[in-house]
Amino acid sequence: MKAIERVKKLIIKYRHAWIALYALIYMPWFVYLERRTGVHYFFIHSPLDDYIPFIEYFIVPYLLWFVFIAAVIGYFFFTDKRGFYRLTAFLITGMTFFLILCTVFPNGLNLRPTEFARENIFVDLVRYVYATDTPTNVLPSIHVFNSIGVCIAIGHSGALKKHRTIQYASYLLSLLIILSTVFLKQHSVTDVIAAFALACIIYPFVYTTQEKKATKLSHQPI
Repeated sequence: MKAIERVKKLIIKYRHAWIALYALIYMPWFVYLERRTGVHYFFIHSPLDDYIPFIEYFIVPYLLWFVFIAAVIGYFFFTDKRGFYRLTAFLITGMTFFLILCTVFPNGLNLRPTEFARENIFVDLVRYVYATDTPTNVLPSIHVFNSIGVCIAIGHSGALKKHRTIQYASYLLSLLIILSTVFLKQHSVTDVIAAFALACIIYPFVYTTQEKKATKLSHQPI
């Protein structure tokens, strides 16, 4: 009986795990977009892209993105339910917009190098990413958008404000991740700008509006 009670308490405590069900929407939809054929793609390009060199070493922060996003979401899941809901609301809204946009406006890029000046493990990793990730569905960059999202969540965390080193390290890693998208030719500068624009649009609805509501409620008579 004690074991059953513990399980019940855990289910109640972590019932916000239902948010993970979004993966059942996002992943099939994204896989469909990656595999569909017979569509005309609009190729994204900015004049600035031509001035940005390919630097394979940026594959390190690019791949760290997967661990970074998961770690931040996990931190809020276990320590800050309100922060977790706001973070996931921000990410899910942006990722859903991305799916819809790429569905009605198929896009891609033609920036990837076909030859490499050097041969090393970093280039090998880039080749692996190129082989597993098609150069389509790039606008806006989810790497950039989600990095912005976790930075916002970290910046709003009362607990993490006491650990400035962690905050600044997260901001630095996010910056390197954002830079990696263009230095690896995975995204155009246009994709990066679009991700920032989308974040600016969503931010007030998820954070500013909710904080105003919380402030009003705190001043209500008991």
